[in-house]
Amino acid sequence: MEKTFAMISLGCAKNLVNSEQMLYLLSEAGYTLVPEAEGADFAVVNTCGFIDAAKSEAIDAILELAELKKRKRLGAIIVTGCLSERYRDSITQELPEIDAVLGVGSFGEIVNAADAVMEGRSLQRFASNSAPVDEIPRVVSTGPAWAYLRIAEGCDNYCAFCAIPYIRGHYRSRAMENILEEARDLAAHGVKELIVIAQDITRYGTDLYGKRSLAALCRELGQIEGVEWIRLHYLYPDAFDDELIDEIASNEKIVKYLDIPIQHINNNILKAMHRRGTGEEIRALLRTLRERIPGLVLRTSLITGLPGEGEAEFEELCAFLKEARIERAGVFPFSPEEGTPAAQMPHPDPLTAQRRAELVMELQARIMDEFCESQIGKELRVLCQDYDEESGLLVGRSWADSPDIDGLVFFEGSCPPGEMAEVLIDAAEDGFLYGKEVEA
Repeated sequence: MEKTFAMISLGCAKNLVNSEQMLYLLSEAGYTLVPEAEGADFAVVNTCGFIDAAKSEAIDAILELAELKKRKRLGAIIVTGCLSERYRDSITQELPEIDAVLGVGSFGEIVNAADAVMEGRSLQRFASNSAPVDEIPRVVSTGPAWAYLRIAEGCDNYCAFCAIPYIRGHYRSRAMENILEEARDLAAHGVKELIVIAQDITRYGTDLYGKRSLAALCRELGQIEGVEWIRLHYLYPDAFDDELIDEIASNEKIVKYLDIPIQHINNNILKAMHRRGTGEEIRALLRTLRERIPGLVLRTSLITGLPGEGEAEFEELCAFLKEARIERAGVFPFSPEEGTPAAQMPHPDPLTAQRRAELVMELQARIMDEFCESQIGKELRVLCQDYDEESGLLVGRSWADSPDIDGLVFFEGSCPPGEMAEVLIDAAEDGFLYGKEVEA
């Protein structure tokens, strides 16, 4: 008799990789993935527990499944990921509908959890969140032709506003040979774009090899046949060195798009938030990167309403953004996370933080629109993703666009999804580009 399950993966790309690993383990054990939870033997919710909005999303998803279970339209509920890790002592008391819980160090036990709930048993597993990264194969769920490549787990930065080190544990790099083996396998299966991810990729190798090794890893990735784009997420501003900058500039496969989360620019706020470096050092780094990497597109993350942010500090942030002309930005109002130092610090009220986030987004929208307009008349290499029935056009991403967070390119042409096309851009609107495929 077929044993079926549904998978709901929430949160970041790193969490998605864990979901893909669980998909592999369950499929190897004879379980069949179905698209909807209704009617399944069980559902797995891989949760995010980073900020309040993510926690609410996860809880809402669990409660929706609980309603299906109550109506006997779902057999059981398994909860994994950051929410379960963060609230390991209380999650089943608060949500008694849950049948099995796995912490972030226990993804590899998903088959044991599935077997347990199929037999009507409960199960809870919380292995160390700082153990070496499990080398588990995965079923790639992204694409076509792109995939995340996780190179490390955990974080040792301990920014005052962030709960990730407490949830995901200490920084642990994967061995380079394991990363390269996975990258070769992805390329052999048609993946053209590797998106290199970790909470902080600039510190890759410091724990394993005693030195920063991202540049060396990128050199090796660039040698893999079939890989055309290497995209880097997230590079912390204090950990750049000349070797890494030179590698990014000279490696033709590394797209000239860098995601560098700065969070703020004011010195006092940076210091209070335990961020390394000063505002002037951030400014100097961005100037250096633009000088040494022609055509660079920058992305960053910003938080408004951090402890210590008054009107003067906020104005300094806005002035910096007008000066730096960062092409891509994610802007978030401060969320005081329990257990973090920042949660105990005086900070602007939530409405003020939200209003400031909206002002920054308006400012950034203008900068983004100007960047998009600057692309008109250019030929861009685009990874074709799909056919958009509404517009009747193909849709894809340029090298300047990361999936799910940046814009798209709509174009006329015949490029199959999963292949690259050269597209002449002739229009820009609301963050999207439009054009026509240029025949080779």
